Amino acid sequence: MSVKLRLRRQGRKGHPYFHIVAADARSPRDGKFIETVGSYDATRIPAEIRIDHEVALKWLRQGAQPTDTVSAILKYTGINFKHHLLKKGVSPEEVQLAYEKWAKESQDRIEAKKKGLTDNKAAALQAQREQEARQRKEKAEKIIIKNTPPPVEVPVAEAETPAEVVEETPTAATENSAE
Repeated sequence: MSVKLRLRRQGRKGHPYFHIVAADARSPRDGKFIETVGSYDATRIPAEIRIDHEVALKWLRQGAQPTDTVSAILKYTGINFKHHLLKKGVSPEEVQLAYEKWAKESQDRIEAKKKGLTDNKAAALQAQREQEARQRKEKAEKIIIKNTPPPVEVPVAEAETPAEVVEETPTAATENSAE
């Protein structure tokens, strides 16, 4: 019997969460399983992962093959790291010390990623607010332009006309009369 560590879907339509289980490779995705190893909720940001390390290591030592997704989850949680050290023959105390060091570094990376996500979200929100303010200002200017009446042209009085215009007018009149 070939055992696989894989995801078993739970939850309602559109809101899935998964149990990580050890199951016979021939059984269906949501069918019979041997033992629950943990859970994975991808709908949360960041994804929520709970795994019993001892159970997962037990199945890996017995030769269970994780699927691609479960393998990525095990790598993310450090179980693959522990399994690798145990396969190399490192003592359990040294494995625990190395894992604690790895876990601290991993936690720092995760916190930096969370902070980056919140910073990016805040920057995007600020940019959106600035864009909306510019759009409101442009719209208000267009409304003002639309609602202001056109300037009224005041007829120019003859007394205010330049002398050149006055002189040209009689010349044109004399030419017309000569013809």
